Amino acid sequence: MPTPFSRRTLLAAGVGAAALAACASGRSATGLAVYKTPGCACCTAWVDHMRAAGFKAEVHELPDLGSLRTSRGISDDLASCHTALIGGYVLEGHVPAADVRRLLAERPEAVGLAVPSMPLGSPGMETADGAREAYETLLVLKGGGTRVFARHGQAAS
Repeated sequence: MPTPFSRRTLLAAGVGAAALAACASGRSATGLAVYKTPGCACCTAWVDHMRAAGFKAEVHELPDLGSLRTSRGISDDLASCHTALIGGYVLEGHVPAADVRRLLAERPEAVGLAVPSMPLGSPGMETADGAREAYETLLVLKGGGTRVFARHGQAAS
């Protein structure tokens, strides 16, 4: 005959399972799958930026990223040169590591973050002369809309 479990035993088991899940998700929170086209130097520079910030990036090269973006809820107007996946979110383009850390800490109901286009001075798009453009990191919402998540650089005039 099986031994019945007390409430205390079940509670302890539940707390232990929750702690184990939290530890497991913490380990995977730095695991980054990056998808890029072959030969893209700025994508490689962004991966270097993310690795320097403590993320463990695994790079995959694809001839085209369009279907990956579409399947993950990233519209063409948000597209950049690479797409990454982390912690259940999509990262499109040259998103700063600090924004990714904030996303993972806050865990908003969203598809992920996007830095459309390739703004000068964003991570991976640094120039020898230090030129920088003001840009925004957008939070991509599940319904397809966006809102500003972070602003970088000088305010545009």
